[in-house]
Amino acid sequence: MRSSKEHATWHIVCIVPAIMAARALIGISGWRYAPWRGQFYPAGLAEKDELAYAAAHFPTIELNGSFYSLQRPEYYERWFEQVPAGFVFAVKGSRYITHMLRLRGVATALANFFASGVLKLEHKLGPLLWQLPPTFKYDEARLTEFFALLPRTTKEAVKLGRRHDKRVAGRSYLQARDDREIRHALEVRHSSFVTPDFIELLRKQRVALVVADTAGRWPFLEDVTSGFVYVRLHGDVKLYESGYTDEALDRWATRVRAWRDGEAAPQAKLTARPPRRARRDVYVYFDNDAKVHAPYDAMSLAAKVEELTHEKGRRKNQPQAHALSR
Repeated sequence: MRSSKEHATWHIVCIVPAIMAARALIGISGWRYAPWRGQFYPAGLAEKDELAYAAAHFPTIELNGSFYSLQRPEYYERWFEQVPAGFVFAVKGSRYITHMLRLRGVATALANFFASGVLKLEHKLGPLLWQLPPTFKYDEARLTEFFALLPRTTKEAVKLGRRHDKRVAGRSYLQARDDREIRHALEVRHSSFVTPDFIELLRKQRVALVVADTAGRWPFLEDVTSGFVYVRLHGDVKLYESGYTDEALDRWATRVRAWRDGEAAPQAKLTARPPRRARRDVYVYFDNDAKVHAPYDAMSLAAKVEELTHEKGRRKNQPQAHALSR
């Protein structure tokens, strides 16, 4: 969803992991786009049914309406009900926090965000994406302070959310049935982040570096910094507009499979030392939505990752997207 384009006893706490086994989940960034109607979405499909239709083709979607404004608990509840049981939402953090406050003095804004209904997604809540603006330069102290505020479990998110202000008064949701892990990913767009110090900071803080393909406009970083990998594909040649060729998707499929299976991504240009090899969850979101490339590229990539997996003689338990012709 997007309104514009920037389109046990013994006091042992059991934290339920967000994902129990390494897998590659490939989907789209947002789902509500007028140009998709009559192309990806069948002609006559009601707008209210678009999420359910998209969720039948992808195991995950990046929810990005939360970037533009605080959503409401009833919205998150509706989205939760419209997707299958095993579905995963990535949720994009508020631009008020990242672009307007620029991570300064954000405790109350973070409380409002987590009180706004995010926890209504329950077990379907996946990673949280925090995207910094292109003018934001690497600032270790400011990042460290921000990371210290981020809740790492749903119970911590409830505790933080109770500090909300009047912006969400009377429209908040602050419950967590299970104490589930909350994962965070950071997308950067300034060349000052191309430094080993930044990579080591993310590893220390257990925050994933977003591998962002931006058609060469912003830095391309492939360092693995957390127990999962988060990928955003904004366009191969032209930002948000161009699709990915078959050869380009082959290269991305090789990367995705390698990250998932605990192998090194081939020919990766790393900023810092490589991490210890381990199987990791991989979330991939296509954001080249302007000319309806995203859903088709996502399904093509999923099919290629599946094919590589079978070539390696492995079986996958998680349903993936199926190829759909244009």
